[in-house]
Amino acid sequence: MAESFFRRKLRSILESAGVLVDGPNPWDIRVHDERFYKRVLAEAHLGTGESYMDGWWDCPALDEFFYRVLRNGLDRQVSAMPRFIGSILGRAVNLQNPARSFTVGQTHYNIGNDLYRAMLDKRMIYSCGYWRNARNLDEAQEQKLRLVFSKLRPERGMHLLDIGCGWGGAARFAAEEYGVRVTGITISSEQEKLAREYCAGLPVEIKLMDYRAISGTYDRIYSIGMFEHVGHKNYGTYFQTVRRALAQDGLFLLHTIGSNRTGTNTDKWTEKYIFPNSMLPSANHITGAAEGQLTMEDWHSFGHDYSVTLKAWNDNIEQHRQALGNAYDERFFRMWRYYLLSAAGSFRARHVQLWQILYSHKGIEGAFEVPR
Repeated sequence: MAESFFRRKLRSILESAGVLVDGPNPWDIRVHDERFYKRVLAEAHLGTGESYMDGWWDCPALDEFFYRVLRNGLDRQVSAMPRFIGSILGRAVNLQNPARSFTVGQTHYNIGNDLYRAMLDKRMIYSCGYWRNARNLDEAQEQKLRLVFSKLRPERGMHLLDIGCGWGGAARFAAEEYGVRVTGITISSEQEKLAREYCAGLPVEIKLMDYRAISGTYDRIYSIGMFEHVGHKNYGTYFQTVRRALAQDGLFLLHTIGSNRTGTNTDKWTEKYIFPNSMLPSANHITGAAEGQLTMEDWHSFGHDYSVTLKAWNDNIEQHRQALGNAYDERFFRMWRYYLLSAAGSFRARHVQLWQILYSHKGIEGAFEVPR
């Protein structure tokens, strides 16, 4: 009787978004284990993700499924209590304090450089591409880098700081294309090692360190896809650190995923399996932390491009799956597919955003046209 109730309840919720069980569309789902219905209603996204990893259900087009679920607000119908409990923890505890800051590097970015080589573009840029006039992932990531540096306007001989430098792709690009010196910092030992190899022979220094330990002064600072790991209790410290390190006539570009709501934590599945101690900043979070520290020059939103990027990453993983198979099991591949395609659906639904925000110290004098 109880199982029948959960089945009817969840089917009704899904049908309101045009998603059927055993339906004919690629976004419809196939349920292989009846326990799926109760688990989703009881555990929200954690139960949905874990039951997919366990093989309890499948969907030919996960990104389309999540687009419909999120665009129609179905997540709010099943996640109120888990979100409430998580927000209490996020308000009470600094999940991104210095002692915990290297956790995401160890558990996510250190998974294996073979995985990221297979998934990413030739420069291994692990953030949203810019798909205007781009025909493939390599071009989209180059367009993104050109967008970043056209906004920053670096000049030959300048010293740039890359906060969260990944595998060194942006730092190498800046050094080669603009004749600048770059210091890149990361919290991943695997990224540090590969970035040093990738940037060898160039005026690029890679450091394994937390952003709070930054010292020195830089003509330009950029941070691409790192702010998601800072946490709301540390946003003020982050902007204070940038302000202190930025030259008086310098520019700072923040490239980050953003949330439509002001929260204090991430969802339980993402926290457990993908990005521990992470959370997405809201516009309120960012403007509040930056106020009195830096002057905003531009705010650019292009979240749909991340949906396209994530699908390209998933396609790459599927194409290289056989070669990667010895290092990763079936449950890992299901987890990774769920991560990439649920995020793709979320960006397409504009449930989450992608922002590039440009700052100066006291405001740029005179006309200043920001590229797009």
